[in-house]
Amino acid sequence: MTFHTTAPDFGSTVFARWRAEAGEDWHAYTRHAFVRGLGDGTLPQANFLHYLVQDYIFLFHFARAWALAVVKADNIAEARLAASIVDGLVNHEMSLHVDICGKAGIAEEALLQAEEERENLAYTRYVIDAGLSGDFLDVVAALAPCVFGYGEIGAALAAEAAPDATYRQWIDTYAGEEYHDMCRQVGALVDAAVEARLGPDPQSSPRWAMISRRFRAATRLEVGFWDMGLRG
Repeated sequence: MTFHTTAPDFGSTVFARWRAEAGEDWHAYTRHAFVRGLGDGTLPQANFLHYLVQDYIFLFHFARAWALAVVKADNIAEARLAASIVDGLVNHEMSLHVDICGKAGIAEEALLQAEEERENLAYTRYVIDAGLSGDFLDVVAALAPCVFGYGEIGAALAAEAAPDATYRQWIDTYAGEEYHDMCRQVGALVDAAVEARLGPDPQSSPRWAMISRRFRAATRLEVGFWDMGLRG
């Protein structure tokens, strides 16, 4: 599958800079063979289901990390958005996984009891550690690749995949306006949080390199997550 869609920045200049600084790691994440297989339908269903089971576990820990963003927030706007994302993950996005897996004969109880793969452990504990040991910028920089990357992937696949594509339900979720609106809200949150803490020229701050490395490290962990999916 060839990607022709211009990558969206969801209105965030900070995300656009982080993505540029991530370089080939970002390309490896958003154009991974697993992603291409989702788009053209060549990804085996067993691999997709294995990924979904692991992603269900991931989203639980991802919600925990966003809850830490509430703890680290400096104002009510930051806390409200982070709390709304926790709600969206736990009460809405995880239901997509339950629905698709249920249709394939995998009950929610099986999702809850699945053993975590090492790539899942590495990624989820990294974002939680960012929230525990760092400040608000540390945790949102670690969380951002998942949020924005899935929006970018969804947009690209929706533009290329056939209407009856095998994985259309998954594609439409991350290409949908509801998800992209959330990406734009996170983009505005990130830009405001960075300006409030690092000033109008954040790249001149000594902290910029640190939070950019956070973003890039999480991007590499996303690549590992797709690798896990291909391994099956």
